[in-house]
Amino acid sequence: QVQVVESGGGLGQPGGSLRLSCSASGRVFSMYHVAWYRQAPGKERDLVASIDAGGRRNYADSVRGRFTISRDNAKRTVYLQMNGLKPEDTAVYYCNVKEARLGLDTWGQGTLVTVSS
Repeated sequence: QVQVVESGGGLGQPGGSLRLSCSASGRVFSMYHVAWYRQAPGKERDLVASIDAGGRRNYADSVRGRFTISRDNAKRTVYLQMNGLKPEDTAVYYCNVKEARLGLDTWGQGTLVTVSS
């Protein structure tokens, strides 16, 4: 059973920065495809950014150029650096970990990000 834990949410100011962390257990973390999603009140859960085992990154149009996803396999952690925060970035951010050959598809509990002055 792989455990996924997010941290780093909180209150950010417009134009400011926050960094989210997603830590996952398991011996083959380097093989995981990890993605950040977010869900605002009354809206669907949407993909924000993802990074695969080879380090290839993908971003939603709404965050490209402002957010950066990265991974540290030695620490079994994926980060989401969020710069240039906007009020519309307010949401619960969820980390999803996948590894197809293991049949792995696990979500964290979510971390709340609020952007407000």
